[in-house]
Amino acid sequence: MAKCENDFLHKWPTRLIRENQVVCVEDLRVRNRQKNRKLAKRISDSTWGRLLNMLEYKAKWYGRTLVRVHSMFPSSSLCSCCGHRQVEVKSLHVREWVCSNF
Repeated sequence: MAKCENDFLHKWPTRLIRENQVVCVEDLRVRNRQKNRKLAKRISDSTWGRLLNMLEYKAKWYGRTLVRVHSMFPSSSLCSCCGHRQVEVKSLHVREWVCSNF
């Protein structure tokens, strides 16, 4: 099982970095999430840190850009065309909205 996991941890980030010029990842606070007793064991067993480290060094290796996006960045309320921020869009159940600048 460990060999399969290690193989996946090398192949998937390599493919992701090679196929994209820019890769954005959400900057998760893993230590804060480990405070949850129900999730702590699964989170500590997971390989999130290793995956992020591999993405970082593979991005440098292939000359790609890796961007860490803050977890509070308002990406769902920004227009993808003009960048206008729709302040009314705060609920996660809103998946589509029309930009007021158009």
